[in-house]
Amino acid sequence: MVFNAASVGVAVTPTVLETTVSHYLKRRPRRGKPTAHLSYDAALNLIRQFLVYSSHHTVEEVQSFTAQWVPAPNWVKVEDLTVPKDHLTRAAALIQAQLGPKGIEEVGGPTWWQWRRDERPLRAEWVEMKKDHAVRTRNGGKTQRTMLYVHGGGYYFGSVDEHRYQIQRHARKLQARVLCPRYRLSPQFPFPCGLLDCLATYLMMLETQAPETIILAGDSAGGGMVLALQIILRDQGIPLPAGSVLISPWVDLTHSFPSVAAENPLDYIPPYGFHHKPSAAWPPPNSDDLKALEEVMVKGEDGKQVSMRELKAQIAARAGKKRNAAASYTADEDVSAMDAGSEHDAKVPGGAENLTIVIDGVKIELKDQIQMYAPNSLLSHPLVSPVLQASLGGLPPMQVCVGGGEMLRDEQIYLAHKAAHPSDYPPPPTKYFDEADISAAVAKYPPTKVQLQVWDDLCHVGPTLSFTKPAKYMFRSIAQFGAWALAAAQRTEIRILDDDEVSDIGSATSDEQEDEKKNRDGVDPTIGQPTSTSERESRRKVYEDAVKANQSGVTTHRSVSAVSLRTVIGKAGDPLPPFHKNMIRQRVTRHGDIFPLPPASQLAACKMSPENVGIIKTGPVRKWLNAADAFDKNWKMGDCWVSLVVRGGWCWRNGVGNGSCTSCFIRPFACHEIPPPAVGGSQNTML
Repeated sequence: MVFNAASVGVAVTPTVLETTVSHYLKRRPRRGKPTAHLSYDAALNLIRQFLVYSSHHTVEEVQSFTAQWVPAPNWVKVEDLTVPKDHLTRAAALIQAQLGPKGIEEVGGPTWWQWRRDERPLRAEWVEMKKDHAVRTRNGGKTQRTMLYVHGGGYYFGSVDEHRYQIQRHARKLQARVLCPRYRLSPQFPFPCGLLDCLATYLMMLETQAPETIILAGDSAGGGMVLALQIILRDQGIPLPAGSVLISPWVDLTHSFPSVAAENPLDYIPPYGFHHKPSAAWPPPNSDDLKALEEVMVKGEDGKQVSMRELKAQIAARAGKKRNAAASYTADEDVSAMDAGSEHDAKVPGGAENLTIVIDGVKIELKDQIQMYAPNSLLSHPLVSPVLQASLGGLPPMQVCVGGGEMLRDEQIYLAHKAAHPSDYPPPPTKYFDEADISAAVAKYPPTKVQLQVWDDLCHVGPTLSFTKPAKYMFRSIAQFGAWALAAAQRTEIRILDDDEVSDIGSATSDEQEDEKKNRDGVDPTIGQPTSTSERESRRKVYEDAVKANQSGVTTHRSVSAVSLRTVIGKAGDPLPPFHKNMIRQRVTRHGDIFPLPPASQLAACKMSPENVGIIKTGPVRKWLNAADAFDKNWKMGDCWVSLVVRGGWCWRNGVGNGSCTSCFIRPFACHEIPPPAVGGSQNTML
């Protein structure tokens, strides 16, 4: 079955028609939600159906489809460029320093993730409005507003082309020049490949731009990448940008928060994770597969190798056998024989550690890789799941945009509170941080200023539905925060473009500076568009009273119920109000009206014990296993055995680590490294 625009259109058209009919026949359940608008409802179901349809195709097909060239409008200037190798080299050194010796060993070696197929360069793209480009040219080519945008897509699909409409909207709203790296995608290029590419792109930006003129932004997986990138910059002493915008960031790949296990009918992310028709890229062989492959490749006690023709025949014969995504055994059994720390397992890429969980009294060992970005043993790594960092303090001002109806909302809300209050959300001691490390990090880095916006019932990455009203307000809000962060870092004024009018904000970093600016030019930068003095003062007073009551946590006081939680205190896109305890906490409706967010004590995300963060839970695992079993039956996952030969060139092809392999795809340094199994698929990728 082909996977192109025509086939996708045929697959999703019935869903659009069905949604249109049901929208008018069953309007009452949608009342008060974003789905009350037909455009939003249809788009939400279209994306949901697309993800279902794409699961019946291979990862490579999905990557190819979402990487198709998309022409830029004639009012947008697009400029391609290549990131110089010296920036890639420096970025690699920074990541190695961040990982440390143990971390380098854990990811499989110091160099395999620097490999690029056929020495392809890292490409990036500047996006800018032509009218803004003309102004910049008249000013000598310099600009005081740039953005580094990292696109999302679950770390394994999506592209700059696919995201270009969103990117150009950010460029237009902020009147900025936006740089977008075409980073390598997993599973063929897993962690830390994409992170290396994004870091190198930022280092290149620093050659021509001062850090206070740069905003980092990203959606979904891109948001998680942006957060991990800032942590490396902070820890390695690289100048930090003016601020960051995280749009529905994916920051916990262990899926340990409650919202992941809940029903989320207002989101389009599959509740069972991402599964695809098997191919050379996905799924990668698990430890059992690799052991069997070694047995096939070696014949007799003398270790004599079979011919490639015979090897293919033997593997093809195994293809009909069912693969198991998990092995089960009762919790009372002695499981020492299944421990992953054996000497033989250590020879197998990715086979050093399997996740275990007890479901219905039975201990389940998860053998198949769950997430495409990293093997199971790395899901709790603090650069893979940055919500598990010892501290998220010491970062530039951060805006976190959360969809109230999305599956990942809890981890995003938790992230925002942890960044603003590091001492209140310490992670438990792990192999990455002991108690002394955590205490030192919390003491070293001051709290991060965070604007948290939770958008009522909105789906994952609201700007994806860019033509809907909630997305319009979110674009405005993002531009306003970006302008504020740039102005604060540069201690100047930044003007941003609104759909209806231009609004001014100042560089205010304190209440005193805000009052000084207000007295100077009559514009209140704290809240609302400049209207009448009485209206500004009224809205500001309502906001401050509401926030103070909200922060106190006193839920029985009239000001909380009648003022704090039920009174409109602003509009999305308004200039930022003052930070209270390092946070601006807002709930935003589909109409862009802003209300204060309930206290942290009332939020499910913040009620979660820090000791449980990063611990896999029964609900998500059960859903994933059920889907994996269904895909096993539909696609005969044993066919992946054939792909092992197609991948070719595993380091033990001519003996494990003996340095004699001549066809290894990551030569000449692979023989002493053990990259994740999924890396083998990069032999056949066009990335």
